[in-house]
Amino acid sequence: MFGWAVKRREAIVHRSRERPLEPGGRAARRGYGTLHLLTPPEKHSERTQAEACTTLERPIGPVRATAMVAGIIIGASIFVQPSEINRHVPSVAGVLSVWIAAGMLTLFGALVCAEFSSALPLTGGVYVFLKETLSPWCGFLWGWAMFWSAHSGIIAASAVILARYVAYFVPMDDAGIRMTAIAGILLLSYVNHRGVRQGSMLQTVVTVTKVAAIAVLLVMVFAAAPPPDSAVAHAAAPPVPFREFVLAVSAALFTYGGWHMVTYTAGETRAPEKTIPRSLVAGSLIVTVCYVALNSAYLYLLPLEKVVTSKRVAADAAQAMAGVRGGAIVSALVILSASGVLNGVILAGPRTYFAMADDGMGFAWMRWLHPRFHTPSRTIALQAAWSCVLVATGTYRALYTRVVYTEWLFFALMGVGLYRLRARPGYRPVFRMWGYRVVPLLFIAASVVVAVIQIAADPAQSAAGLAIVVLGLPVYFLIRTKHANH
Repeated sequence: MFGWAVKRREAIVHRSRERPLEPGGRAARRGYGTLHLLTPPEKHSERTQAEACTTLERPIGPVRATAMVAGIIIGASIFVQPSEINRHVPSVAGVLSVWIAAGMLTLFGALVCAEFSSALPLTGGVYVFLKETLSPWCGFLWGWAMFWSAHSGIIAASAVILARYVAYFVPMDDAGIRMTAIAGILLLSYVNHRGVRQGSMLQTVVTVTKVAAIAVLLVMVFAAAPPPDSAVAHAAAPPVPFREFVLAVSAALFTYGGWHMVTYTAGETRAPEKTIPRSLVAGSLIVTVCYVALNSAYLYLLPLEKVVTSKRVAADAAQAMAGVRGGAIVSALVILSASGVLNGVILAGPRTYFAMADDGMGFAWMRWLHPRFHTPSRTIALQAAWSCVLVATGTYRALYTRVVYTEWLFFALMGVGLYRLRARPGYRPVFRMWGYRVVPLLFIAASVVVAVIQIAADPAQSAAGLAIVVLGLPVYFLIRTKHANH
């Protein structure tokens, strides 16, 4: 299956020395034999004996992988983000159309990622896909943007939502909410430092619990009669401009965000070329059904104006149905859900930074694995520290907006990479996506439209976010020059 990858490496780096397979080194971890590497090899003296013998464990099976997809996507934002969406699309039909459109786009992306994962079941996910199909610098910029903006921004925004719902039980001001969010990041980073087995087990338990709780909540909602002032009772609304519809889809995509993160843990997944594609498709479908049903419930219980202005729309909907006690129960559910998404996102990100460092595209100390827990502890700590800085300095809307346009620009490139991957001789993946040619093309076009309209809506904020991405280019060439000199 990887014959084409070996040929590519030999063609591109024929000038490099052939490097034997090192026990526990990056080629061995990724299932290759003797290879010509894309990036210049590090000095052998830099890799200690402990690093050479330490490899990632593989405790993640189909159930845990699917739980990771659904658990990361069904995070905390579904209990807050509807307010951001409804201000762009002030009608029941429009709101539900937005959630269905965002769900379809997520499924298209999951299908693209599924084929990539079956062909390149390597730790690092999107970083590996871009590096192997487009260019190493493209993969590096994805990892760079992940750390400084996209991935760490998801962690920070999710932690803020968790803290908002904790404030339902313990009233606190803005500073208290930020401190609570930081505490949540540090606690769950420590859980993942202790081991991927503990992190993935926690993810499974939390996901099953919250999906079951959502199902019970929906049964209770639709068993009751709608209040006279609910959005359903006043469904008529004027047509929505295309720009506003796309901005609403952009906001919804943040809520669907994280569907690709299970690919980062391929090195810790059993039979990743089969497990990851199945979990991506199953998890995306589960989430789309849950999201459309939940938003129908919000609109069934609350007037549209209330949904638009609410900062805790799920708690307000439950309170309208069952009083203060109902609001408290749903707030507890949101805290559980937010903990799940935080855990999943914290688990996934450091694997990309680890893979980058292992490829010589980062500091050597970033590829260190804890000798007891077999986790990339240093990258976990680095991610936690920067996410806490984002919590302390940013607002929720700025955080999620930057995440959306940054991620979806790279997702468009990932779709282009799939066409290049299919064109390679000897390409025989375990999984081939449905609707090839049409679906990736729709995915690329939609990704570009979403990113461009999001950027045009706030040029100043977007320019700052894009500048962070572009600044990664000189860093990449500096690192490449350093390793070339070695």
